Amino acid sequence: MKPIWIVDDDQSIRFVLEKALLREQLPSRSFTSAREVLAALEEDKAPQVLVSDIRMPGGSGLDLLDKVKAKYPGLPVIIMTAYSDLDSAVSAFQGGAFEYLPKPFDLSKAVELIRRAVEESQREEVADEAMTEAPEMLGQAPAMQDVFRAIGRLSQSNVTVMITGESGSGKELVARALHKHSPRANGPFVAINTAAIPKDLLESELFGHERGAFTGAQTMRRGRFEQADGGTLFLDEIGDMPYDLQTRLLRVLSDGHFYRVGGHSAVKTNVRVIAATHQDLEQRVKEGVFREDLFHRLNVIRLRLPALRERREDIPMLTRHFLQQSARQLGVEPKRISDAALAWLGQFAFPGNVRQLENMCHWLTVMAPAQVIEPKDLPPELGVSHTVPAAPVAAENHEGSVSPSLQHGLPDAAAFHHLPDAPGVAPMSSWEQGLEAEAGTLLATDRTDVWDTLTARFESRLIHAALAATRGRRIDAAQKLGIGRNTITRKIQELGLE
Repeated sequence: MKPIWIVDDDQSIRFVLEKALLREQLPSRSFTSAREVLAALEEDKAPQVLVSDIRMPGGSGLDLLDKVKAKYPGLPVIIMTAYSDLDSAVSAFQGGAFEYLPKPFDLSKAVELIRRAVEESQREEVADEAMTEAPEMLGQAPAMQDVFRAIGRLSQSNVTVMITGESGSGKELVARALHKHSPRANGPFVAINTAAIPKDLLESELFGHERGAFTGAQTMRRGRFEQADGGTLFLDEIGDMPYDLQTRLLRVLSDGHFYRVGGHSAVKTNVRVIAATHQDLEQRVKEGVFREDLFHRLNVIRLRLPALRERREDIPMLTRHFLQQSARQLGVEPKRISDAALAWLGQFAFPGNVRQLENMCHWLTVMAPAQVIEPKDLPPELGVSHTVPAAPVAAENHEGSVSPSLQHGLPDAAAFHHLPDAPGVAPMSSWEQGLEAEAGTLLATDRTDVWDTLTARFESRLIHAALAATRGRRIDAAQKLGIGRNTITRKIQELGLE
């Protein structure tokens, strides 16, 4: 995490805040004047949060706020002020301040406020994620080459695009590629899944809200349309958007104006919209749950993304790419995969498409015991869902009949179901059995720390996997694991995972 910058000419204020943030494991950096901050911004990256006094020699906090907001509109700025300056602090909100902190302040409340600002800052970072960090699009299959050609044809256009395809097929990657190769490439790319946000919160997420607009709205918040100004807004799963919000979206697409929740002044935005859905929108229109005029507004250019089962020839290339990617994220040696295991993958239907294959490669990077992945190392669902190859090969099963594909390590579904009960054949191994075997080995020694040792190893791999799945974002990883952000931070330090 980037440091929190504290600007105050009072050394005691700087000292107290520095020590409080250090106890909370939040990095900080101090300055005595606005001039020092502006000089640092020319040389260094912007901070996570800026906490500034309002009255300082060499430039006021409000002047600093104006200059910082002009360059970094998404950076939360907290203004510290004496009670006599409250009128100035209130006016600071009009300049985009996140919140004001009256002096003398309660230290615990000050830290709580800074933590809220950090969360807001990280939320903005996710929204404005650099395009250079976007995963690479791969594919040699004819269907994917058609998609690549379409992206090339649209490279100089700002036209609205509708991407259709099954969940997990990579619709957001296509949207990112369209943005990256468009005239708006230097602007932000902001993505929102309209199906993943409760209806009551979606309006605020899209259009933002004013302070006090509803219970819990403690500060003004920019919505996705404001965050994406000058760039591209990707609306995923647009078919699930509530009907009343579709009306508001149509108005924004028509003239570029909208109101924040609780606001009275129109906000102007210049955004290119790319929408995506796995649903049949024409059918949704017939059912009366999707506006026909919005459908036509979004459906200017349509791109269909093929499912992974329609491009099986890409599975080996994608698998090796994801194994390399997982190894880089976890800081380990990349695993290789045998031809037999690849053949097994090639027969799987992949209902979760490319996302399922990527997650499977994360799992294999963590769980496969050897450097070369064999069929026995693959997750159990692949055997159950496996489609039997058409050409039989000579391999006898336990009843003496020919079992197709065993010669290549590809058991058919029926054979797999009967495998645990077959005489002389051990059940397929799993990570639980591996854990039990490791525990047995340690318990056979004189050690008395088996619980702590195995728990630490288990937690390390679990946190590694969660961070890999969220591309290093700790707050998202904690949410997926069902633990608090303080817990994951403490565990990372305790386990030496920094």
